[in-house]
Amino acid sequence: MKKRSKIALLSGAILLSAGLVTPALNSTVVSANPSEVKKPSISGFINHDELKRKMEQLEQTSNGNVEVNIVGYSNHGREIYKATIGSGDKVVFIQSEIHGNEKVGTKALLNMIEEIGKSNSPELRQLREELTIVAMPMVNPDATELNRRGNEMTWDEVVEQFPQLAGSQPSWNYYTYINQYWDYASNPGFDVNRDFNPDLNYVPQPDDFPNRSSEPGWFITPEAQTIRDVYKDLQNQFGKVDVFVDLHHQGEYVIEGTDDPVTLSLSGVFVPDPNTPEGEKYRDYADTYNGEFSKQLNISAYQALQQMGNSPFGNISLYPQNLDLPGTALGSFALNGSGAVLFEITGQTQSYGQKKLGQLTKAVKTGLYGILNSVATDEIYELDAEDYDSIPLTER
Repeated sequence: MKKRSKIALLSGAILLSAGLVTPALNSTVVSANPSEVKKPSISGFINHDELKRKMEQLEQTSNGNVEVNIVGYSNHGREIYKATIGSGDKVVFIQSEIHGNEKVGTKALLNMIEEIGKSNSPELRQLREELTIVAMPMVNPDATELNRRGNEMTWDEVVEQFPQLAGSQPSWNYYTYINQYWDYASNPGFDVNRDFNPDLNYVPQPDDFPNRSSEPGWFITPEAQTIRDVYKDLQNQFGKVDVFVDLHHQGEYVIEGTDDPVTLSLSGVFVPDPNTPEGEKYRDYADTYNGEFSKQLNISAYQALQQMGNSPFGNISLYPQNLDLPGTALGSFALNGSGAVLFEITGQTQSYGQKKLGQLTKAVKTGLYGILNSVATDEIYELDAEDYDSIPLTER
């Protein structure tokens, strides 16, 4: 297992509702008494120590097909891992658990790493030959250990890293509230998924704080810096990252106009198209943004799941559209030319038993394999992007 030094990573970064839509700060306050905060059970899910052992085991038992690297550290020094499978020239980057209470994606991703790394089936050999699959499970390990959305970091720690921000207001995604599940007042943190910027070389500037949801983020958290650095390394090595997939959870919803509970929602639209009047502010990215490819990728996942038939995997919906979220990893990387796919799995980790969680894990894997297979075979380019709008909407 290869490892970069923490000091080098951090210095390089300086130089250079569960779901995607976050509620307004402090809007979810239920109790101001930390003693009333409940800690949901996370039994059955992998913790960071178990992830470390699993990653080591995957590398050792894959006959050289899986390379594992420590590519960064969380704010509290926990390792952030990257597994690389395959040697193809088409790059697929998949990450999970950027919100630490959204855990099914990590389980699905680890299962896939093992299957693709170990199997000698013609189909999985083809994936290894045609693709370079980069998987980053549990990219926010401090939040994982706390079973909460935000990382574990104070604004003072941000200012210590970026002294130019002294006197600035904390960023809008800084959590300091208390509700029935989380005590951010005693233990603040940031929504790491809003800490991205389409300018991958951006350095935080005081005038850009506190900002808001429809504006870019800042790369002030070590977790976002690590993801950004992996993305840039892949750009430098391959020229571009063809596909970026982000695995999340959402609340419990139904298919629009029905009572059918959603299994998971998909999306490929996170910012207005820079080639339209609505996306004028992103005109610098007009030549790299490829919204049609993002829609084709989503269709490939949807069709793979529809082939499961009338089952727990059948109710797949389209996540709310018309978003403007450049501070998300999906928005930033889409503007940099990646086809982008959001998975929003139903519910939260504490809501279901093991049977239901097993079904959700299988659903995520099925959708991901649909993407991987269509990209590896180039069948992705035969899909009609207009079919994206035929995916049923989520009723929210």
